[in-house]
Amino acid sequence: MDLGISGKVALVTGGSAGIGLAAAKSLAREGCDVCVAARNPERLAEAVVQLQEYGKVVHAVLADVEDPAAARRVVEETRDVLGPIDILVASSGGPPAGRFDETSLADWDVAVQRNLLGTVRLMYAVLPEMRSRGWGRIVTITSRSAREALDGLALSNATRSAVAGVVRTLAREVARDGVLVNNVMPGPIDTDRLRTLAGDEEGLARRGEAVPIGRVGSPEEVGDVVAFLASERASFVNGISMLVDGGESRVIA
Repeated sequence: MDLGISGKVALVTGGSAGIGLAAAKSLAREGCDVCVAARNPERLAEAVVQLQEYGKVVHAVLADVEDPAAARRVVEETRDVLGPIDILVASSGGPPAGRFDETSLADWDVAVQRNLLGTVRLMYAVLPEMRSRGWGRIVTITSRSAREALDGLALSNATRSAVAGVVRTLAREVARDGVLVNNVMPGPIDTDRLRTLAGDEEGLARRGEAVPIGRVGSPEEVGDVVAFLASERASFVNGISMLVDGGESRVIA
């Protein structure tokens, strides 16, 4: 299936590893020129090498979206090198695990800055040009915890669901300008974060046994969903929060 986005410019934050990198690869495979932004310089350099294999223009920006000035800088640098941004994929690492009484106000400040306001700032930075050109796609990557509160993930439950609320609100406001906004909620995906939470390979396997499919997912399986939502083929999909969790969630709505 031709997704109709060859030649588009995509910015992927959190794009140096895991789901963010998988999304960047899926977009590059579809013919997008891609800018990846992330905090780790070594991983960022390796991500560029991997993305260049798709034969498209690749740029990287070292940045932390927790920094209030980072969003504008990343968007401006992407525009200067690749052109106006058509597709924004806003991905950020999950906040630390922990029960509410194990968190501090400082922990909340970091989680809100990185996992909520970082995404909001990116939206503010890309929206004017998307609306003026009459075409744009914004896809946020949050977590199953945006739909179903998970034990021991107080920070994630709060900030991820807040992003989903922003997506649902913004999607209704900008759709007639040609900008579609959607959210992807991964479940158990084989990333560094899940491996840390699982503890070891046996723990990872046990985690997969809880999923109806019988295994954890791969970052690539989420990345392809992101690319679809960013495409022309998803032209009537707007304001959704899509679970990609192998059927694990029991929530009906």
